[in-house]
Amino acid sequence: MDSLRARYGLDDPLPLQYVRWLGQALRGDLGTSIRTREPVREMIISRVPITGQLALLAFTFALCIAIPVGVISAIKRNSPLDLAITTLAMAGVAIPNFFVGLLLILLFTYELRWLPSPGSYVALWEDPVRSLQLMILPAASLGLISAAVLMRLVRSSLLEVLAQDYIRTARAKGLKGRAVVLQHGLRNALLPVVTVLGLQFIHLLGGTVIIEQIFALPGLGRMVVSGIRASDFPVVQGFILFIGVVVVAGNLIVDLIYAALDPRITYN
Repeated sequence: MDSLRARYGLDDPLPLQYVRWLGQALRGDLGTSIRTREPVREMIISRVPITGQLALLAFTFALCIAIPVGVISAIKRNSPLDLAITTLAMAGVAIPNFFVGLLLILLFTYELRWLPSPGSYVALWEDPVRSLQLMILPAASLGLISAAVLMRLVRSSLLEVLAQDYIRTARAKGLKGRAVVLQHGLRNALLPVVTVLGLQFIHLLGGTVIIEQIFALPGLGRMVVSGIRASDFPVVQGFILFIGVVVVAGNLIVDLIYAALDPRITYN
């Protein structure tokens, strides 16, 4: 036990341990896994493509559903179609993504046999078709809640914008409804949506912890769960630090997108 304490520096005061760990982290050294003896940095780097592919696919899935459906719901306000879309969105927010994942596996893998069963992973650059087939269900399970949240936000934001004076002026000038909604309304309505997009992407990264367990994907989520079960503290610390960097970078990207969407926003 004394040898292990000396090896991991646990016999030093806590402030000294933290300063040493921080200095190593700034140099890219996140320590060594207690369980596997692998460098934590290498473990994270090898799993980032898997989790990144899953999160990006889920993000794309959410956007492709949320924006058009939210626009349709706003245009058809208070219609039966709007009521049906709103009801489905509320159900999407209420149903946990792991339950959706199990239902999708049961339907598309075991009943319809359209997609391969979970338990294997193929890199995108090795076999793109096979990789996408294995990622469709986990991406849909992960992106469903985000799609429901974003759809409701797009609807409410667009309704608020369409009630503005400049929208009525554009209609009075004779612009077609599609041009008014898409060119004048939607672009301004996306500003609050972009704010939530960064948070939703971070939420998707957190959701991979559960989804990767259900679909047996060897990504960051599965790595950190194994680290928690084995009390592998360097792995857990490295994962939390990585997620913190992603959060900061995501918020920075969102701020830059603000200026692209609205030229009135400048950063001095």
